[in-house]
Amino acid sequence: MSCLDTAVPLVEDLSYTFRPPNRAQKVLQAVASSRPGAWFFAHTAPTLDTWVDRLSGGRTSLSMLLAGLPVLHVTTTGRKSGQRRTTHLIAIPIGNTLALVGSNFGQAATPAWVLNLEADPRATATYRGRSVPVLARKAGDAEFDEVLRSAAPLYGGYAAYRERIGDSRRLRIFVLESSGDAAATPAP
Repeated sequence: MSCLDTAVPLVEDLSYTFRPPNRAQKVLQAVASSRPGAWFFAHTAPTLDTWVDRLSGGRTSLSMLLAGLPVLHVTTTGRKSGQRRTTHLIAIPIGNTLALVGSNFGQAATPAWVLNLEADPRATATYRGRSVPVLARKAGDAEFDEVLRSAAPLYGGYAAYRERIGDSRRLRIFVLESSGDAAATPAP
């Protein structure tokens, strides 16, 4: 049994399901894993995902359409501003819960959402119009390895990102658990 299987069923609450990527989507994932591809997507994917999300009424994202990557919207509280910030992230299903990898496309900087969750672990996870209040916690050592193993079939880019990051910064992984504040609700 996975060390994450005992969590509240967040995957079920959000109906977090998706199809495996097809051959063309796998090719695009490989391009996105390369240094130039990662730089390009780090600077364009968030905006493009937002546009496609709005046009589709929250049903899909550019990352899902082009690369077969399911995108979870994670809303955190800005550690400096106190403002609510939504980031589009790939969530790795692990047992009954979801994990987030703070890779930032293998870029040198730690992503802002990671720092926000470290300052305040309360967040909202939204997938295809369903929202659930969650608490994020750092993955333990065994969970860290399990998340990276489970992420590989979904998106092989994480291995390249981790290698590129090297010792320049510490890779963070968070496990999201339903906070129990409310049941899953349609997103506003």
